[in-house]
Amino acid sequence: MLDGSPYNQIIAEDGHPLTPERQAAEQKKLQEEITRRNRESPSDRRRRIEAYRRSREQEHTMLGEMVNAFDFRLVGRAPMNGRDCYVLEATPRSGYEPTSNETKVLTGMRGKLWIDTRDYQWVKVQASVFRSVPIHLFIANVRPGTEFTLEQAPVDRDLWLPTHFVTTVRATALLLWSKNYTRDETYFDYRRASSTVGEVY
Repeated sequence: MLDGSPYNQIIAEDGHPLTPERQAAEQKKLQEEITRRNRESPSDRRRRIEAYRRSREQEHTMLGEMVNAFDFRLVGRAPMNGRDCYVLEATPRSGYEPTSNETKVLTGMRGKLWIDTRDYQWVKVQASVFRSVPIHLFIANVRPGTEFTLEQAPVDRDLWLPTHFVTTVRATALLLWSKNYTRDETYFDYRRASSTVGEVY
């Protein structure tokens, strides 16, 4: 986190440390970004932080809406990431009304959850689009092949935080353009940091 929103610094590629030259270049980019943010006008700073907060809220809304958008069925137990888990299948709930353009995609998704049998925390959530879903006033379509996987684990006492997040998007708009990308993020080495409102990660 850098003055209210994240800054992503490259520290390795394909699991290999950067060369000393690349490390120096990335450190220089970080210092330049620190300088830029320190010189932001109050209105630019608010816009940057608000854009980050909107993005986080959309992610939280999507996960929260899964409870309303799906019917869940217990299908068994299985180990996942070293933990004994209940396995649940999720299918679209009849009559579900999406709350936003983003949550419309849930009507064409199905998924699976692994829930820790001891702590009742979810260990892994996996969902994929099985039929095209029109969004943005039917201008765009989210297509099969769109999927996401989110994993989390305990990092301190009863606190669970994300460890792996993979998003694959397959979308088209008016048959004029397509958006196809995969974002794969791994989170590790959480450290407690002091703040004016307590301790955060």
